[in-house]
Amino acid sequence: MARVLAVANQKGGVAKTTSVSSLGAALTELGQRVLLVDLDPQACLTFSLGLDPDALELSVHDVLLGRLSAGLVVLRTADGSDLLPATIELAGCEAVLLSRTGREHVLRLALAEIVDDYDFVLVDCPPSLGVLTINGLTAADEVVIPLQCETLSHRGVGQLLDTVHDVRRLTNPRLRVRGVLPTLFDGRTAHSRAVLADVAARYQIRVLEPPVARSVRFAEAPGIGRSILTTAARSKGAHAYREHARAIAGRGPAPLSGAGAPALLAARASRGSRLIGEVGLGVQRTPARADEGVVEVGLRAIDVEDVGLPEVDLDGDELDGDDLDDGLVVDELGPDGPVGGRGGAARVPTGAAKAIRQVRAALTRSGR
Repeated sequence: MARVLAVANQKGGVAKTTSVSSLGAALTELGQRVLLVDLDPQACLTFSLGLDPDALELSVHDVLLGRLSAGLVVLRTADGSDLLPATIELAGCEAVLLSRTGREHVLRLALAEIVDDYDFVLVDCPPSLGVLTINGLTAADEVVIPLQCETLSHRGVGQLLDTVHDVRRLTNPRLRVRGVLPTLFDGRTAHSRAVLADVAARYQIRVLEPPVARSVRFAEAPGIGRSILTTAARSKGAHAYREHARAIAGRGPAPLSGAGAPALLAARASRGSRLIGEVGLGVQRTPARADEGVVEVGLRAIDVEDVGLPEVDLDGDELDGDDLDDGLVVDELGPDGPVGGRGGAARVPTGAAKAIRQVRAALTRSGR
């Protein structure tokens, strides 16, 4: 029996569609069978996954009105997940459903015949609290609330939570809120962190970690018809959605090797063999793997983009946050220096002194 997750927020532009496509691709990478459901008449999810909504003859509109079974409309996407696509016709579906008895249960009943074919079903709800969103919540086991980390974005969270309460009481008592998914996050600003703290305190709701950082890679992916896990597989955004997918699937953190207590680490940002920044900080040691004498921890110990490291230019080669993500490594340090001779005080190439100062300053600003 598949777990059904609705991704909902009545405010537009908070990365609902991006979250559905990215989580779907990440769950597919984990070997899960995934169905994505586009409940938005704008059909952005359908378009983002490489399909032309204007060219589709069959869509979720036909399923909700009882004209066709869901199995006849499902399409396979290039990312490996299946999709129940939408078209602009879905805009008229809501008006038709308003006059029908049991209109809140239409999607749940339509999915019943195919739900056993999947491990996860992700529903992309429209930016409203109308009949289509109510259908998504009624069909779901959990709801994820993407939240842009800005003040205006969280004003509607209370209304959505009221709607979830009504759905629990009237149509779907098993529905639970998985939490708020921070999107378009800018770790350089105190405002983003303040918004998340306010949401958690005001609504007593879980904030899902890690936050998904703002990146142009998300804007580029729909034009190619793939998710960011394909178009920018090693970007920070792709990494964040993989972590969320692992949590949803009950896999926990990425399985590397080793674990331990808090340790003093020296974080070094590098590209290839060129070291561009190095800082010492106390962090919780994360699972790691040995790679040619360097302990690589991915993005867990420190993320130079997250703490606001500006772009640096070394020998004319512009280095952006995504480049830095790919080369972040840490060396374990003891009280008297590097442990095991791993070279925590490595030589710094020309031009890196500025980068080191920027890393340290960014860490100070972020309170790490």
